Amino acid sequence: MIIDSLKNLNKYSALHPRFAAAAAYIASTDLAAQPAGTAEFGDGLKAIFSKAPGKLKEISLQKFECHDANIDIQVCINGTETIAWKPREKCTQPNGDYNADKDVRFFHDAPDMFFQLQPDQFVIFYPGDIHAPMIGNGEIQKLVIKVKI
Repeated sequence: MIIDSLKNLNKYSALHPRFAAAAAYIASTDLAAQPAGTAEFGDGLKAIFSKAPGKLKEISLQKFECHDANIDIQVCINGTETIAWKPREKCTQPNGDYNADKDVRFFHDAPDMFFQLQPDQFVIFYPGDIHAPMIGNGEIQKLVIKVKI
């Protein structure tokens, strides 16, 4: 997991061949003006814009998730988003089987920590990062970029 300010996103371009294209997309897009929805914008890259009320921790943790085929770059556009996290190697309580169509696997484990994203901050979740996003009060606007591994 990587957490940083959006202005530093380019520093991470060397970590994956598709990260530079993801950073360029973010830099060239008026994120706050985008409607909720999904758009593919490059080879193995998909942008998912959402705007929704924050959830209670208990609700979000029902979908304590990770992905096997994609890396998530999650950007907070507006609001304050709290996210739960735990390393996958410490998770011992699967919640169902892996869904290859949706690239998601869930766990019942308790998170090791919670952290907050403010506007213009991002987090990168690799397959080893179990996470539960969208915890908070008020409306949260965010972007999730799915980066095919």
